[in-house]
Amino acid sequence: MASGNKQSKSEAKTVLRSEELVDRFLDAIWMERGLSKNTLGAYRADLMTLGRGLSESEKSIEQANKADLLDFIAKRVESGAKPRSTARQLSSFRRFFRYIMREGMRDNDPTAEIEMPRIGRSLPKSLSEDEVDSLLNAPNTDEPLGHRDRAMLELLYATGLRVSELINLKQSQVNFNQGVLRIVGKGDRERLIPLGDESQRWLKDFINGPRMEILLERQTDYLFPTRRGDRMTRQAFWHIIKRYAEIAGVRQKLSPHSLRHAFATHLLNRGADLRVVQMLLGHSDLSTTQIYTHVARERLKDLHGKHHPRG
Repeated sequence: MASGNKQSKSEAKTVLRSEELVDRFLDAIWMERGLSKNTLGAYRADLMTLGRGLSESEKSIEQANKADLLDFIAKRVESGAKPRSTARQLSSFRRFFRYIMREGMRDNDPTAEIEMPRIGRSLPKSLSEDEVDSLLNAPNTDEPLGHRDRAMLELLYATGLRVSELINLKQSQVNFNQGVLRIVGKGDRERLIPLGDESQRWLKDFINGPRMEILLERQTDYLFPTRRGDRMTRQAFWHIIKRYAEIAGVRQKLSPHSLRHAFATHLLNRGADLRVVQMLLGHSDLSTTQIYTHVARERLKDLHGKHHPRG
């Protein structure tokens, strides 16, 4: 019994050591790269899962060797982990051990000779233009909350915002004189996005009437408040999209970013330049945007097959 207590204390000590190192690493990369809370949270979860596994061998995370990592990955795969999840974890480990080496805590990288699992890049599901119209027309705009939802959907499709950017949007970021939104996205990168006439009309109508009805006497800087006057959550907005998709009769499976994907795909389908779409979406790397060219190409193949006499 005493040896069991001793072992558990030793494991707890190594977990604590790993946790301290992981937190130092996260502080460092946040300062360097300005990563989002979600990305930092994913790094922490991956690294602490590894750290807790290593603690059974009384190793803290910076002491891991190649065999430890391969054993960890193998167990994850056996328990049903998908290649994409494994690749993300291995990416977290690589970044951590490069930091450890830079700090002089070890002189080799145990991930250097571990190959990334091969994963196919999945194409984002994109709505057709008719499906987008149906979705945008689904809210009951005679009601204040329905008008808010219509304005949010219009803005999302007009600008390609991330859902996190939409729900955190403040009135001060909207410039009707210039017809643009000022967005600070991932990595604190700022971009200006043009507003179309339709989205501007819905926004102005919402701000001048339904928004005040929703807030009553309450005050908030957030452009799209809830009935309680709070900022909307990602989960709440996801439920809104699902509800309106059902009303609109949209059968395909949606994600919170479906209108962002539609924004990019429809621009490219109509001849927009890839670099322009990259800037509008706020992608730091053009290769991230290039996935939408595949979506547009698939759409063109479908159209050709359906409408060409020899398709």
